[in-house]
Amino acid sequence: MKKVLWVGVTALLLLGAAGAAEESDVALIYTVTLDDAIHPITASFLIGAIDQANDQDARLLIIRLDTPGGLMSSMEEIIEAITRSRVPVVVFVDGSKAASAGFFLTIASDVAVMAPGTRFGAAHPVGIMGDAPEDSPMMDKVENDAAAYARTLAENRGRNAEAAEQAVRESSSYTEKEALQLGLIDYVASDEGQILSLLEGVEIRRFDGTVETLRLTPARMMSLDMTSSERFLSVLASPALAALLFFVGILGLYIEFTHPGLIAPGLIGGICLLLFAFSTQVLPVNWVGIALVVLGLVMFVLELQIPSYGFLTLGGIGCLILGSLLLFRGAPEMPGIAAARWIILSIAASAAVLMGILTTLVARVWRHRPVTGLSGLLTEEGTALTDINPDGRVFVHGEYWNARAVQPIQKGARVRVTGAHDLLLEVKEIP
Repeated sequence: MKKVLWVGVTALLLLGAAGAAEESDVALIYTVTLDDAIHPITASFLIGAIDQANDQDARLLIIRLDTPGGLMSSMEEIIEAITRSRVPVVVFVDGSKAASAGFFLTIASDVAVMAPGTRFGAAHPVGIMGDAPEDSPMMDKVENDAAAYARTLAENRGRNAEAAEQAVRESSSYTEKEALQLGLIDYVASDEGQILSLLEGVEIRRFDGTVETLRLTPARMMSLDMTSSERFLSVLASPALAALLFFVGILGLYIEFTHPGLIAPGLIGGICLLLFAFSTQVLPVNWVGIALVVLGLVMFVLELQIPSYGFLTLGGIGCLILGSLLLFRGAPEMPGIAAARWIILSIAASAAVLMGILTTLVARVWRHRPVTGLSGLLTEEGTALTDINPDGRVFVHGEYWNARAVQPIQKGARVRVTGAHDLLLEVKEIP
């Protein structure tokens, strides 16, 4: 009986070992999709995916890339993670394009693949609010730095350094066939399955110069997706949307200030400003621009208190428009995340004009003499119905009132109201 039991246990152990060996032979392939601009949120997402692939000892990580570009700082963080990864990284340009920063990611990968009908390139650096002058020394420095970066990535990956530099200096773009012919990419494939077939048993050169043979069959593929919070923050990483949130927030708070008790404008404005604060964690905000917008708001408020004949209102409009142009730092970045100048300018101009109209209307109302209630009786004229010494009765504003005078007033005299307390008017005789 013991012998039978021993044989059974041994058989189970052998089966378990065989199953473990079979499981270890299955290649774990991670896939991740980036179809957005490259900024700190998407960079954190991709770096996290690379780290997870390394922690799980995956055989390969495939990045499906479709991006207009993004921030150079975020791009460099991703490339650093790619070049130090133990797991080979494939960048698969799928969907539409990999422009600007996406071009750098592609040539920095262990294996560069493009789908039919895609293109990549146009990697000339620009400012976040648009191109700087071509003869700008700063732009020359940035262009030279980007060109050198493209060359070193291409050379270390065994790709065409001259064509890579041309994509930076001349904003050249390449189709998948042109890129393959020029030696900027390794393969053209339609999907991940074809990529695995092409790479099975292929030797690839890692960034440190070592050579590794890929064993990818049988394969088990797993997809990594963004969390809900990452997607939400990624949406807020648009300069145009951030500017819209900021000016709607300012406008909402201003309406609540000039029309106390409405609640809704103040609530909406507060929420918009909080969302803008979230976006500042992603976008390079210029605090001088924000200070100018706040100064403009202060000028609108002062217009309600100080008669300036509209100069404070005009100054407020100017500060809002100028602040909007400086709202985001002009540090040289890659295109794609750059908001069109006229979009932010139009948002700011609309908010400024609306606030100017509100300020003008409110100022007129606040400075107009009251015509109702006791305060509306001040300076009104009437007739003394009785002798007033010191108390009596008067007829003012079509009504009968109790009145009091410092000096005696005879019945029938013309009087002017100088004050009002409860239902008692203070009057004096009109000479």
